[in-house]
Amino acid sequence: MKHWIERIADELKEWNVEKHVIASGTSISGSIHIGNSCDVFIANAVGKQLKEMGEKSETIWIADDHDPLRKVPHPLPESYDKYLGMPYSNIPCPDGCCDSFVEHFEKPLLDVLDDFGIELTPKSGFEMYKDGIYDEYIRISLKKADKIREIFNRYREHPLADDWLPYNPICDKCGRVNTTTSYAFNEDNDTISYKCECGADAEMNITSGNGKLTWRVEWAARWKIFGITCEPFGKDHAASGGSYDVSKIISEEIFDYKAPYPVPYEWITLNGDAMSKSKGVFFTPKQWLEIGPAESLNYFIFRSKPMKHKDFSPNMAFLDFIDQFDKVEKVFFNEEEAPSEKEGKKFKKIYEIAQINEGDSLPFRPPYRFLTVAYQIAGNNPEKIFEILKKNSQLTKSFQDKEFKDLEEKELEQFKQRIKQVKNWLDKYGPKFVKFQVMKKIPRLELSDDQKAFLKSLADLIESKEFNSAETLHDEMYEILNEYDLKPQKAFQAIYKMILGQKQGPKAASFLLSLDKDFVVKRLRMEE
Repeated sequence: MKHWIERIADELKEWNVEKHVIASGTSISGSIHIGNSCDVFIANAVGKQLKEMGEKSETIWIADDHDPLRKVPHPLPESYDKYLGMPYSNIPCPDGCCDSFVEHFEKPLLDVLDDFGIELTPKSGFEMYKDGIYDEYIRISLKKADKIREIFNRYREHPLADDWLPYNPICDKCGRVNTTTSYAFNEDNDTISYKCECGADAEMNITSGNGKLTWRVEWAARWKIFGITCEPFGKDHAASGGSYDVSKIISEEIFDYKAPYPVPYEWITLNGDAMSKSKGVFFTPKQWLEIGPAESLNYFIFRSKPMKHKDFSPNMAFLDFIDQFDKVEKVFFNEEEAPSEKEGKKFKKIYEIAQINEGDSLPFRPPYRFLTVAYQIAGNNPEKIFEILKKNSQLTKSFQDKEFKDLEEKELEQFKQRIKQVKNWLDKYGPKFVKFQVMKKIPRLELSDDQKAFLKSLADLIESKEFNSAETLHDEMYEILNEYDLKPQKAFQAIYKMILGQKQGPKAASFLLSLDKDFVVKRLRMEE
């Protein structure tokens, strides 16, 4: 069984090249989220796989930072609309915290690359133009404009104008790049004549860096510049007659270069909605690290084929997702049995691709869902939380015989990280019904006589017997409520009312076992 990343690497290995260059690219038009950073994660995985196969490989990331601003990104003020049409590279930082607009939005991604085990060489489109790297390709494109125009027109309903040129200068008057149209090129002095919607009619030198090739020509040019052999990209570029189809022809017929191996991927939606930088609907890799381990984002991306729809929710659905991730991780380290042999092989292969720091031992990541309860009981006290986990049989076989003091430094750090992630999830995404607080004083809430009798009998039971599992206590609780002919809902409401001051809470049996025994007995007897 091979993962799709391995199959891509197998096919690339057959290419007759000295070195593979896997490219990724991102438009710096606002916050870089888990949707448009898929390029980076997939490219890194392919490059890593090629290296493991003994191939020379480099992964690069090109910041499309010379493109025009088309929409004001969230959370910038509307006043930023004065920069619409200007290249990102010429726009100031919105908060004054960075040297530029570009640095402000690319820094949060670059800062977490190490956390995700991503190794890449960053490139800047703006710097490539300023440094003259594109100059020769601009000349070639302008000289062969008729041929490029013919290629474009194969896929257009309305043909381009006869004097259209594949280059947009930055207007010297208004500073915009998406409002200019080039109409003449002087080969002798590298100057281009252009008009702008602002009324300007001027010339500029293409070696100044104050302009850019039209996207599909630029994309093909940089394939040859860097010797790119593989590139992931969003499904919009992969549409029939779209960017990749056109750029592939330009690459081969204009620049005499074989187009790279394409890896198109489906968009990631957020709670069912398309991610949008301008509307503020997005979730970043940095935000992911606040609530989950880095490997879990890799797992999210690599557990299914790239063109399969993926929806992410940081809300309650995240608990189900992290349960699945933990299961796969435990199967990989032989801590748990997979549902079947086939599933076991699948789990191990996906985790192998998602794994960041190879190791021979299971990271200490106790059940996330249970920790949402334990944390609210014990607070930020790792030792007390560990005791609650142990009391409730929530430790896997590698840890169930350990005491808190036996945890190695690395395991303790992993434990603290997960506790912090759980806290962040509760603070930012946990719905009200999962949150609770143990009341220091007995709440003055009304109970029926049957509920009071049930609580007293339950207190007697917990005082007189040691319970090694929540299941056993749960079963005996049902025996008591049946004695009083009390419906489960009413019985459990009585528990939650006395301890939490509300009608609902976490699973009652494990919750009671997580609390101090003397406290529980006194509270159920309504003793201060």
